[in-house]
Amino acid sequence: MSSLPLPLRLALYPAVILAGIVAMVIAIGLIILILAYPNLPSLEVLTDYRPKIPLRIFTADGYLIGEFGEERRAVVSIQEVPPVMKQAILSAEDDRFYQHGGIDYLGILRAAGANLIGGGKRQGASTITQQVARNFFLTGEKTYTRKLYEALLSFKIESNLSKDQIFELYINQIFLGQRAYGFAAAAQIYFGKPLKDISIAEAAMLAGLPKAPSAYNPIVNPKRARLRQQYVLRRMHELNFISDTQYEAALKEPLIVKRELAEYAVHAEYVAEMARQITAERFPEDVYSRGMRVYTTLIKAEQEAAYASLRKGVMDYDRRHGYRGAESYLDMKDIQSDQDEAIDEALQDISDTGDLIPALVLAADAKQIRAYRKGGEIVALHGDAMKFAAKMLDDKAPPNKRIKRGAIIRLQKDDKGGWQIAQLPEVESAFVAVAPQDGAIRALVGGFDFNRNKFNHVTQAWRQPGSSFKPFIYSASLEKGYNPNSIIADEPIVIPASQTGAQAWEPHNYDGKYEGPMKMRTALAKSKNMVSIRILQSIGTQYAQDYAGKFGFDPEKHPPYLTMALGAGSVTPWQMVTAYSVFANGGYKISPYVVHEIRDEKNQVLAQSAQVQAGEESIRAIDPRNAFMMDAMLRDVAIYGTAAKASVALKRHDLAGKTGTTNEYVDAWFCGYQMTVAGCAWIGFDQPKKLGDKETGGAAALPIWIGYMSRALRDVPITIPQAPEGLISIGEGRDRSYIYAENAAAPRSPEEDEPTEQPKPELDKPPAD
Repeated sequence: MSSLPLPLRLALYPAVILAGIVAMVIAIGLIILILAYPNLPSLEVLTDYRPKIPLRIFTADGYLIGEFGEERRAVVSIQEVPPVMKQAILSAEDDRFYQHGGIDYLGILRAAGANLIGGGKRQGASTITQQVARNFFLTGEKTYTRKLYEALLSFKIESNLSKDQIFELYINQIFLGQRAYGFAAAAQIYFGKPLKDISIAEAAMLAGLPKAPSAYNPIVNPKRARLRQQYVLRRMHELNFISDTQYEAALKEPLIVKRELAEYAVHAEYVAEMARQITAERFPEDVYSRGMRVYTTLIKAEQEAAYASLRKGVMDYDRRHGYRGAESYLDMKDIQSDQDEAIDEALQDISDTGDLIPALVLAADAKQIRAYRKGGEIVALHGDAMKFAAKMLDDKAPPNKRIKRGAIIRLQKDDKGGWQIAQLPEVESAFVAVAPQDGAIRALVGGFDFNRNKFNHVTQAWRQPGSSFKPFIYSASLEKGYNPNSIIADEPIVIPASQTGAQAWEPHNYDGKYEGPMKMRTALAKSKNMVSIRILQSIGTQYAQDYAGKFGFDPEKHPPYLTMALGAGSVTPWQMVTAYSVFANGGYKISPYVVHEIRDEKNQVLAQSAQVQAGEESIRAIDPRNAFMMDAMLRDVAIYGTAAKASVALKRHDLAGKTGTTNEYVDAWFCGYQMTVAGCAWIGFDQPKKLGDKETGGAAALPIWIGYMSRALRDVPITIPQAPEGLISIGEGRDRSYIYAENAAAPRSPEEDEPTEQPKPELDKPPAD
């Protein structure tokens, strides 16, 4: 080089220096590669992929009702991923995935050029393989060292795994927001459907999430998510994955994104939580990550019916008692327009409660309410749709409850599919149904909304049962010689202070009317308090208390006083449905259960319920003749008595049960059954207070039971139990009854019995119905 002219030598110096630098970089790179490559982590975590799979809870017929774990994931094989999903991911993230060797040099140059031209957001060129390396082995820090290791790991992954294996790992591992890991879980969480059923438009939305799961979350940021989806669709079209027609149709397709994140195939959140607790107690190790599957006893269609019926019963009650006003208010001073993003952000913080959707009032007067519904729709209410809230539109309405601009209200679809104003109810409710033959819980709703109140009223709420407890007093009396045709006086009764040790006790009938001597079966059908008290006086409170234990009640919760005749003790709906099942199955005490079996990640059975069928003498609770006579009397209640609307509504004469309304209308019950299913409905406030005049068990609770039974008894033939041996028939037609054969010579009549027990003074306000 020294022989060259000086000007030429000076001109060549930069090139020589540059070549030296390049050679040095290559040398350093080779040294790093030689030293670092052997020390890269093992790929065992990829070749033996064992992701954290949550605990999943299912109905008996295989529908998912809950999952528990840090990561919501559903692992799928590459063959199970629909082509449209693969194409959307490749279009959004790495269209040359099947051509490059782990690092896309063309993509790097393309991104660099776009970044140099500038004007928009900076582009990256991270391949799917690099993202797999980063997700499994590296942090998200942006350093040259991490980038180098990412590149080296990408080469190693490409050398050891096939392209489809790498793609499968990516599809299952990538985080997509809402605790969703993998596209199968995301399809279920965002769209409520399996991955195989998603459309082109939905696939594009999901494929847009990996870049920024929070920024492009269609629940939190629907507008930004829509823009990202449009970009992915455009790339799919440019890459000829979709036709012109498909592209245009996908752009126009409205996306229905699930906004209630706890929503599964059916609302069974209380049962899912019960199953979770049972499983965690039995298998505490790795219960939320090893992929166990728990199958409950629920039947999907019946659970849906129970949920819908309870919600309707509560909402009907709530509407009977008037609108209470706006839920809260939003400061509107910074709201620039009716489509301001601040509205979406404010409503996002207010959870949906089932079908009760929050909305912001934009304008309101006596003729119309305009409201921005969570999700982006502006709704106009007028006429009947706003009648429920009319009094809160008046200038005289309390300022802190008045419906005006800025008020947060609730909207609900009416029977015709239009929106109407509604409100969150304050009252609570519970419903549980069981198969009387083996104790399998067929439906259970522990409250109006699990996300709002996780207290399970079926298993945890101890309340007075009122007259729904009377059948157990009547059953006890049959063992003391009574029969359904025994004549008992329906007349006022006074227990003097000298016998109570305090003030005199003067109980009364619910309606304040007295009809004189009547048959015991008629008294039960009409829920006559005076007759129940006289029966209990005759058989003895201690005997009745012990006898109630046969049905699964805790005797200590039912003190041996005359108020027991009116249901002044404490029960749970779970206990009540257990007890009524004894009448339904011919006298056997079953043990209700909600978990049928637990399986591991390999689908091997880990645990299974021990079922005991009604008919095994080891679980006999009462004489079959007793159960038969009680069934007949309880069918009178459902045909002629306080629950007659049940037989009318369901058009059946094989229904049996009893209403219950406690003193001052605090609790309302209906517990009843058909031979194949027993159910119990309760309604009341968590902090006990009056439900309202005439809010009896027949008015408030029975409709919930009817709503469920209309589904549970569909296609079930009418069945009446056959009389067991040891009974003698007396009377004809509607007056036909039975007595124990051994009592035929001297049938019991309590007319002349004297009071032998005293009421407990502090319980001098017994349940009324």
